[in-house]
Amino acid sequence: MAATGLSADPQEYRRRLQEQSDEQLDAWASELMRDVAMRRGVLKVVGDFRQAARLDERGFERVFAAGGGPPAVIGREADGRAMVPAIAVHCLVPGIRAEAPDARDRLVEYLAANFDEIVYV
Repeated sequence: MAATGLSADPQEYRRRLQEQSDEQLDAWASELMRDVAMRRGVLKVVGDFRQAARLDERGFERVFAAGGGPPAVIGREADGRAMVPAIAVHCLVPGIRAEAPDARDRLVEYLAANFDEIVYV
């Protein structure tokens, strides 16, 4: 499994993620966002990404737009949480790359924090 970056536990997974190319990390993060959005909902993706990437609401909106997400589709759920269309969650990956010098670390954190989601899939 070493070639794929997968492992039996979150700590090993995090170490193996560090060995991957930026392109691979981006692909895995985008795929994870898509899969989680379909299974558990967009709010789960948004919340997990915001936490892992250390983004407040404005930062989230800026990252989404920088990644090609149309700002006009950013909305709010009934309790005020940020919401974007499921089809556009992938915009967060190029957006964090454009906005954060430590984007790689933030994407690794997102993937590692969602280890249980990956194992589930």
